[in-house]
Amino acid sequence: MRIAVVSDIHSNLAALETVLGAIGSVDAIWHLGDVVGYGPQPQAVVESLLAAGAVGVRGNHDDAAGGSSAIEVFNPDGYRAMQWTRARIDETTRLYLAGLPERRVPEGSGFTLAHGSPADPIWEYMDSTFVAEANLSAFETPYCLVGHTHVPRAFRELRGRLRSSYVADGARLELDGRRLILNPGSVGQPRDGDPRSGYLLIDTDAAWVTWHRVGYDIASTQAAMVAEGLPATLVRRLSHGM
Repeated sequence: MRIAVVSDIHSNLAALETVLGAIGSVDAIWHLGDVVGYGPQPQAVVESLLAAGAVGVRGNHDDAAGGSSAIEVFNPDGYRAMQWTRARIDETTRLYLAGLPERRVPEGSGFTLAHGSPADPIWEYMDSTFVAEANLSAFETPYCLVGHTHVPRAFRELRGRLRSSYVADGARLELDGRRLILNPGSVGQPRDGDPRSGYLLIDTDAAWVTWHRVGYDIASTQAAMVAEGLPATLVRRLSHGM
């Protein structure tokens, strides 16, 4: 099977459409949450994912947009953007976001999907080997996929310990049965200094995964954000990938 993995789209339709076009023909699309939040097209992004047949899990922004958690936990810009998002999505979309599971193991895949971490799917950041090792007992599959940090990264078991590496465009990693925790990076709001959208491709027959980056029309997303009165800092950061 050939599977595309996307995460942290954050209501950025131009980025999502570009990634879906770059992915081409795949057997499945998995998303790791934060479908909405920050960006200007929450409704259209959800509709596009559903049309593509994507399945996935709930992130903290999805949780807030769906009404399951308070929005006061966000910083001021995130709070304003979430207020705006809640007012722009319809009831069908709200129910979809609220109904996304916190974890998912696609049948027969060998992968556990979570947004933050398998131990704390909504909020925990998998941002260190300490956190990654503490999560090994929280999933039973050989491999785990997470998002939330917006940074492409791999944690791989080596001689009984996890080793961490940041991954660049085109990086490839073998699926050899050793425990792995993988982050595809962000489609709609990268934060590793590269403003291009990131995604992951899994080839289960060849037993490898590859990370990819693709440029999208950032200016069109920024113009839509300005038109909707979304915070200027959220607009600017798209240009820098930070």
